Amino acid sequence: MNYTAPMLTLPATAEAFGTPSSAQAWLLNGTPLGLAALLLVAGALADAHGRRRVFLLGTLALGVTTALGAFAGTTALFTAARIAQGAASAAILAGSLGLLADAYPSGRDRIRATGVWGASVSAGIALGPLLAAVLSLADWRLAYLALGAATLATAVTGARTLTPPRTGGGGGPASTPTGSGGGPAPSPGRTADTLAPERTAGTPAPSPERTADAPAPSPAGRAGGGGRPDLAGATALALALGALLTALTLGRDGWLRPAVGVLLLASAVLLALFVAVERRRKAPMIDLGLLRRPAFRASTVGALFTGLAVIGLFSVLPSLLMRGQGVAPLAAAGLFVLWSGTSFVVALQARRLAGRISAPYQLALGFVLSAAGVLPLLGTVDAPAVPWPRLMAGLVVAGAGSGLLNAALPRLAVDSVPPERAAMGSGANNTARYIGSAAGVALMLALSATDPDTAFAASAALALAGAALTVAGSPRR
Repeated sequence: MNYTAPMLTLPATAEAFGTPSSAQAWLLNGTPLGLAALLLVAGALADAHGRRRVFLLGTLALGVTTALGAFAGTTALFTAARIAQGAASAAILAGSLGLLADAYPSGRDRIRATGVWGASVSAGIALGPLLAAVLSLADWRLAYLALGAATLATAVTGARTLTPPRTGGGGGPASTPTGSGGGPAPSPGRTADTLAPERTAGTPAPSPERTADAPAPSPAGRAGGGGRPDLAGATALALALGALLTALTLGRDGWLRPAVGVLLLASAVLLALFVAVERRRKAPMIDLGLLRRPAFRASTVGALFTGLAVIGLFSVLPSLLMRGQGVAPLAAAGLFVLWSGTSFVVALQARRLAGRISAPYQLALGFVLSAAGVLPLLGTVDAPAVPWPRLMAGLVVAGAGSGLLNAALPRLAVDSVPPERAAMGSGANNTARYIGSAAGVALMLALSATDPDTAFAASAALALAGAALTVAGSPRR
């Protein structure tokens, strides 16, 4: 909800701050920037210091920074608050999927749990703009005060209900759910390409004393890092993303301007520096060797293109309709709920596809449906009157595609890495998603400045590219 609330408050927020159109992308992109920069750090910290602890601290920080955003008086202060909210959200996302991996080691229970997680994401996406539209009738700041209060209440509830670590007779933490044989429950249809390898003869059995708040078992080299955050890598990644977003924001005034080229080059250099830093560290934020796993590659590419093609476009669509067609905020929120509500329902039902098609092919199907739903939107913003039937049909189809994506991505994120790297896997997946969404928002705003149909066509093309790339080298089942 916090992530999508600015979609409906953007016009009022920009007017209150006097934000020029060329800088309005930052009002939307603060949170994805913070998310993308710190998700990998949060994943590593959750694995090293406890997923429950990281989750609860993130929830508390999100509540405080969201409430503070309501009192911002300038574009810069509001963007800074949104970046802080993104950093807090990074801890929540990395910790929550790690907690799911602990509670549901494998099998159909995990499929159901990650499906509910994905559906919850869709529900929050739907309710955020609706809440913002209703409260903005009085004052747009009320939306952030309400979300801050609700998040703080969630932190208190989580502290009371999430099981804290317990020490057993040997002083170690208490156990996580296991299968009947003492290890993780076996997963039906498990394959080497999609899930972490099963324990084999001669491999030490997993400790029966592990909890959601206990550090993950240390892989080779992890001890050398001591669980300390990789600030050099996080800084390089944040600067690379900041340079990319600035280049895309400036691109609306001319893609061939020297400043755009310099920023794109700087982004590429900083990204290469990030890769170099990660290769040299004993305890990196992301183990680049995981990219040799086809399922992990599909998860990462799928998340990146979900951000670029889907989240990027639908983050700016309400604003386009309000400005281009004069659609009222509540009506724009209703259309957004139609898309995200469909996504919520489909994400809940997507578990029925498990065992029939593999997660990468489910991602591809989601991308194809998203592209099919975007194409009917061509011409809707500049039409003499709003073509409601065509607009609503396109949103339903695109929402179904989004639901398939939201259900498959979290499952593939944790299934494609070893159990002790579950938080790292979810952090990498969500980092790719929010890098894509931040870049997608800036790109769609830049393209729509001259012709909204260009943004729609770009979204459909990117979705089809995502479908092709996610299935490359992936098993069908």
